[in-house]
Amino acid sequence: MRISHRLGDRPASNQPEFLGVNQAFAMTESKTHYFDSNATTSVAPEVLQAMLPYFAEKWGNPSSPYRLGKRLVEPIEAARGSVASLIGADSTEIIFTSCGTESINTAITSCLYSQQNKRHIVTTAVEHSATKNCCAALEERGYEVTYLPVNRDGSLNLKLFENSLRPDTAVVSIMWANNETGVLFPIPEIAALCRQRGILLHTDAVQVPGKLKIDVNDLGVDLLSLSAHKLHGPKGVGLLYVRNGTPFQGLIIGGHQEEGNRGGTENVPYMVAFGRAAELARAVSGESRQKLAVLRDTLESEIFSRVPHTARNGAKEPRLPNTTSIAFAGVEAEALLMMLDQLNICASSGSACTTGSVAPSHVLTAMGLSPAEARSTIRFSLDYETTEADVAYLMNHLPRIVAELRAAASPRVAARSGDPRSRRPSGVIQTKELP
Repeated sequence: MRISHRLGDRPASNQPEFLGVNQAFAMTESKTHYFDSNATTSVAPEVLQAMLPYFAEKWGNPSSPYRLGKRLVEPIEAARGSVASLIGADSTEIIFTSCGTESINTAITSCLYSQQNKRHIVTTAVEHSATKNCCAALEERGYEVTYLPVNRDGSLNLKLFENSLRPDTAVVSIMWANNETGVLFPIPEIAALCRQRGILLHTDAVQVPGKLKIDVNDLGVDLLSLSAHKLHGPKGVGLLYVRNGTPFQGLIIGGHQEEGNRGGTENVPYMVAFGRAAELARAVSGESRQKLAVLRDTLESEIFSRVPHTARNGAKEPRLPNTTSIAFAGVEAEALLMMLDQLNICASSGSACTTGSVAPSHVLTAMGLSPAEARSTIRFSLDYETTEADVAYLMNHLPRIVAELRAAASPRVAARSGDPRSRRPSGVIQTKELP
């Protein structure tokens, strides 16, 4: 299997051997060093091979009465079965969507529209914009939303959560894994509290497949959202899990497709691709996930030891095995990302869905970081294709670039960023790790 095989080919040592700058340039002049897998992943060759026939040879409409179309029903249902197996669900509980955002919007609005007497939503202040902006739009329509705060390490106070639940709460929508910090929320415990009160629970699990084992029965959720392009599938297809017996009202009204739950002609090649990607993600072993975490930790320790005045944002554990969010005091993240990009190094300052926004990350500010501190943060999100050589290449350049940016920063920028050289430090990021 492609993903775990590549991981297994790595050298036995967990510590990268750092190369000279000229040697690193020569070896990787045209190679992209990718540290932004939480934004998207490459389409796996096996996935591309599986979907290609449905663009040319098998191009019919599954709703057609003749064989050209009808023969596509079977591969769609096979794909449905594959994605269901990935999360421990029954295939009848899977609705294909166009993306994770549609899935999240559908889940939340369905819980409201199918329970007309309930008009309250509970979520957190650190959700993905798909949830955050959906809730904001619903507030404009008269619904009430409670946005739960988080602790400095990104964790959730369960007692505060329990106290936020009301008789008119229609749905709780809380992500399983934060896309910027990788911090995990205790979904099984949240589910138990919801069940006690007869409240529906939806979780955005978009970042989880291939990184953690998923079993919707262990989680106890009623609805769950995924997106294929986070697990080496194509962009443009997602799913919504709806537990059997959960009241449901579709968001996209049209024909009878998806058992009447989502109108629109089936996107056959992408459904098939999602099924194959789910099979690859399901095959990732616990050993491979552990190796990924070791590589992530190696990157963190190298940054902390070689780049002063840095800190991790969010708890060390529980966390996704691939994600680290690092604040670089006295540095504007966008400038750092631009210089990394010139070296074919891809990373991000947060969610790809908020790139281009002038506002600092709402996730980081909700965790207590100042706007300047949030703007100094880089997210590195690894994948099973990330190698020790990629980490070595990054670390051959990162300390120098950070030092250059700090040296070039004006006293005003240094003051806003909490650089210890400033006479007015913000008091942030003087330690190498946050608890």
